[in-house]
Amino acid sequence: MIKIDARDVNFYYGDFHALKSITMAIEEHTSVAFIGPSGCGKSTFLRLFNRMNDLIPDTRMEGTIEIDGRNIYDKSEKVDILRKNVGMVFQKPNPFPKSIFENVAYGLRVNGIKDKGLIEDTVVKSLQQAALWDEVKNKLKKSAFELSGGQQQRLCIARALAISPSVLLMDEPASALDPISTVKIEDLIHELKDRYTIVIVTHNMQQAARVSDKTGFFYMGELVEYGDTRKIFTSPDKEATQNYITGRFG
Repeated sequence: MIKIDARDVNFYYGDFHALKSITMAIEEHTSVAFIGPSGCGKSTFLRLFNRMNDLIPDTRMEGTIEIDGRNIYDKSEKVDILRKNVGMVFQKPNPFPKSIFENVAYGLRVNGIKDKGLIEDTVVKSLQQAALWDEVKNKLKKSAFELSGGQQQRLCIARALAISPSVLLMDEPASALDPISTVKIEDLIHELKDRYTIVIVTHNMQQAARVSDKTGFFYMGELVEYGDTRKIFTSPDKEATQNYITGRFG
């Protein structure tokens, strides 16, 4: 079943044509990686899926993006509901200046949930899903800033999962982390894709090869090639993809 369906998407920062006629279908419960050199449009495209680019002045999008068959740029769409369904994890861990528990509970409280038992159960479940529970279960009242960088990133993933999204966007989620923390994040992506649709932007091609079912190669605002990860990395159709993967440019 198609989860995200982008058709003929063009995006502009002022006069700059940042994304050019991109069409892509992402299936439910898969992980998709976007690769390509810096400035090629992959993060811009990712942020269209939860309308984060709306926050940037003098930008505009043309084309359609549907999630679960709904045009998310339709005037009737409520952005806060979209962002509840489409979670986001950023490049640098960004925990709130609150306790570990309250970081995860925050989204539930903002959405009007007052049932203490439900909040506690959801916090525990989210921390377990983010493979962090065993490390923090005895210090839930401590500040999130006391955690290591890798733990903070998994806390941010738990925070995103707590409000029950169906899509999880990750923009370079391991680029600021050490190798051991990176492995934990990659293992987590493998586990989570059974329940969520995951889209990850990464500069690390080995990471893309390890964590994704499909890969899209972006270059200068265009989607050059999109297909099964194994094929993209072993026998791509386009010469530009081959050149990028073998390190001839980028």
